[in-house]
This record gives sequence, structure tokens and C-alpha cells, in this order.
Amino acid sequence: MNTAAAKQRPHWDPISAKDSVLVLIDHQPSLIAGVGSHPSTTVINNVTGLAKTAKLFGVPTILTSVLSDRGGKLLPQITGVFPGQKVYDRTAINAWEDAHVREAIRKTGARKIVIAALWTEICLTFPALSALDEGYEVYAVTDASGGISPEGHDMAVRRLEQAGVIPITWTAVGGELQRDWSHSATVAGVSKINQEHGGAFGAIIGLEDQLTSH
Repeated sequence: MNTAAAKQRPHWDPISAKDSVLVLIDHQPSLIAGVGSHPSTTVINNVTGLAKTAKLFGVPTILTSVLSDRGGKLLPQITGVFPGQKVYDRTAINAWEDAHVREAIRKTGARKIVIAALWTEICLTFPALSALDEGYEVYAVTDASGGISPEGHDMAVRRLEQAGVIPITWTAVGGELQRDWSHSATVAGVSKINQEHGGAFGAIIGLEDQLTSH
């Protein structure tokens, strides 16, 4: 961990819709096919859960793809969460170097950037480090991203963490956004998302719903 960066920020300063933006980068068929660090179904499940979580809490979300004519359009599991929303298609490998993507992020006014991307060692790492250099607090959603190999993913996460990027999982993003179960407006939505994408935890929630309905 970059100790200077760690000292400059509080240890508990949760992600919120007021000061954060989610950026989903290059979850496209050709790149999903090249993921070797996780099962592709896991990455698709997790990024879909992350997208639904952002929508539930009103977190501004930027969608971007690269060379979609060759690599395929952004997964429908993502675009279906944000119907009609513009997807910024780029030629730049580093999404931060695309002026349209960068301006869209800046327009949100967010100081925290939450990123998930394919692949971890390239399209997550490059913009995360670039945003960090410009003073943003950056979160890398590691389980909604994937690398070419386990080593590629792991080395990228280590590189990011050493630079001061905060590694996080998609369910932890949801936990920071919810924060308190007394915030009842989003409880049903969180429950639904976890039942659909939360694996064993979602199954337990479903069982609890069944038992409490009797």
C-alpha cells in the first residue's frame, strides 16, 4: 500500500451516490472470451449485480467499449440495466485518454471513481492509475473485472493497491451504499439483487423471505 496515500484519506469514508461515479469498461464478448482469471459466468454475474446496485442507489454510471465493431457491443446484461444510455466506443486502450469518457466522468462532479473493466491488467489498471494521478479516489471492483490469467489479474491488483487504488468487491460496494438497514427505501432492491446475483447468500435471503411470509 502507498502509505502516503493511505494517510491522506480516512479509513472509513464510504462510497455514496452523492460523490461517486461507476465506470464499466469493455465488458464485451471478445474480451469476456479472453478472461482466464475467473469463470466468465462469474464476471458477467458480478458486473451485472454491480450495475443493478449502482442503478438502485442512483450512482451515475459511465459505459464504455473499445472497437465494438470488432470486439462486440457491451454485454446486454449491462446495457439492459441502463436502456437507451450512451455507450462511449473508443479506440484508446486507456479509457481515461478518451476525451468523451473523461469529460463524462468529470461532469458527474464525483471525487470517487469506482471501476470494473476487462482486462484487469490493461483496461482497469491504465484508467485507474490515470484517475489517481488527477486526484480522484479510485476503487477497483476486482470480482467484476477479469484478467487474461490468474497471474495477470493478481499482479494488476497488487500494482493498483501499491499505487493507492482501493480494491473492493461488488457486494462490498452495495454494503457501503446501503450502510444502514434502517434506510428502508433500498432494502427490497438490495434483497432482490442479491437473490439474483449473490450466490449462496442470495439463496439464504430467498429462504428467509419464504419463512417470514408464512
